[in-house]
Amino acid sequence: MTKSPAKPTRSNAADWWRGAVIYQVYPRSFQDTDGDGIGDIKGIIERLPYIASLGVDAIWLSPFFTSPQADMGYDVSDYCDVDPMFGTLADFDAMMAEAKRLGLKVIIDQVISHTSDQHPWFKESRASRDNANADWYVWAAAKPDGTAPNNWLSVFGGPAWEWDGVRKQYYMHNFLASQPDLNFHNKAVQDAVLDAVKFWLDRGVDGFRLDTVNYYFHDKELRDNPPHVPDSEDAGLDAPDVNPYGMQSHLHDKTQPENIEFLKRFRALLDQYPDRTTVGEVGDGARSLKTVAAYTSGGDKLHMCYTFDLLGPDFTPSHIRHCVESFQKQVKDGWVCWAFSNHDVTRHVSRFVQQPQEREAVARLAISVLSALRGSICLYQGEELGLPEAELSFEDLRDPYGIRFWPAFKGRDGCRTPMVWEKGKTQAGFSTAKPWLPVPAAHQALSVDAQDKDAGSVLAHYRATLAFRKSHPALIDGDMEFLATNEDVLAFIRSKGDDRLLFVFNLRRGPQEIGLPKGHGVRDVFPMPGLTGTVVDGEIRLGPLDGICARLS
Repeated sequence: MTKSPAKPTRSNAADWWRGAVIYQVYPRSFQDTDGDGIGDIKGIIERLPYIASLGVDAIWLSPFFTSPQADMGYDVSDYCDVDPMFGTLADFDAMMAEAKRLGLKVIIDQVISHTSDQHPWFKESRASRDNANADWYVWAAAKPDGTAPNNWLSVFGGPAWEWDGVRKQYYMHNFLASQPDLNFHNKAVQDAVLDAVKFWLDRGVDGFRLDTVNYYFHDKELRDNPPHVPDSEDAGLDAPDVNPYGMQSHLHDKTQPENIEFLKRFRALLDQYPDRTTVGEVGDGARSLKTVAAYTSGGDKLHMCYTFDLLGPDFTPSHIRHCVESFQKQVKDGWVCWAFSNHDVTRHVSRFVQQPQEREAVARLAISVLSALRGSICLYQGEELGLPEAELSFEDLRDPYGIRFWPAFKGRDGCRTPMVWEKGKTQAGFSTAKPWLPVPAAHQALSVDAQDKDAGSVLAHYRATLAFRKSHPALIDGDMEFLATNEDVLAFIRSKGDDRLLFVFNLRRGPQEIGLPKGHGVRDVFPMPGLTGTVVDGEIRLGPLDGICARLS
């Protein structure tokens, strides 16, 4: 058995994020109020009571900043304003006020590793080699034969370099060619980015989700990346296997040591404001947990991070245990945010099911497991309805990543389709117009209003499970100790003080019986919503995709 190391616990309001449940809102697809087929901030305001009814602690808003929308807002052209398609700064302020009235914290995305090529900073930078912003992006001369400066690749396909005819140099882009990378080696760039962060802090936001947080710095010498050598830790690779990006070991184009000092600057700014938090997105392949450890240690950088470890196809006890134990082993004094779904991956019920009829059972068991893990957790809009991945035609795609690698990789649009609110309404109540992505008929039947009326729905299960988690301090920030089991069973103890809760989950599609853990006595079976396991004659009996929670004596 492995026990989590002792770590600070949530003892005051400043640590609200520790063990928090965060609900991710993808604004484009949440609620449209002006009839253009695209969600907006007024729509978020309208639906905040629904979010609060789930029992979550905070919302995370994907980008709503001014943008040409080449990458659905992850290409920012103004860090300090709202894109007109989403509304205005006044709408944002109204949303903040309503969220606070409902007791919800607000976390916003910060996409600062790169900007849009339409950002004024880049327009000036590309104009000449000697203007005030000339060194704000990563520029480099061509090789003598005119080819790119090195072998770095873009996550979205092709070289990470684009030729600019005005400067007669290449500029670096880790993603689209229209998303040039900022040069964080330039202190003025860091200052400008932190000024934008301060703008939102002054508007009252409670924290930041830092997109691609390990991509900020590049190797000054622009050394080639070596080939990737596959190993047993490759579950966390940052790109689908159809993408040659995964054929390199990304030693020089990201995760540079200079990032540590910048994150300290970021944290020092946040610490000037009470009760703020950060959660960093770390995509670093097999090195991700090592990077998380570096970025969250010492209490002077990030508050917490998440990786892609649980965002893959594995829903097995061995994989979940490996991810959690690896984090506990490598990250001694940091904190993690676990998630099964987000806006970049196939919805988890579609990843985890073996047969279509399992969808609801898998949806229920997944949130039961997630809620019992040690760490904060993040939910993605629609997962509380048990929504499967949408099947879209090529003609429907808007995601440049999917368009680039179709048909081997269908991209991210299948998890980004509109939220379904009302079963009997046009576009399921999302919009009165044709939406930017289609509303699948299979989703419409799972709408919020239909599930609200059903005490046995996935939505009801989510609400009950989150209430259960919140009512037990051991689940918020208690210790976690894994128990040895067979390969189909996940078992662990969550404890805080004298309260010790045993969780046993059967991820098998058939019933299981296992013995009680040696040296532990069961005081009583504790009713965790949706779990029907029993203890009979010293044996734990579990149905398919089922579990049990028991209080230990």
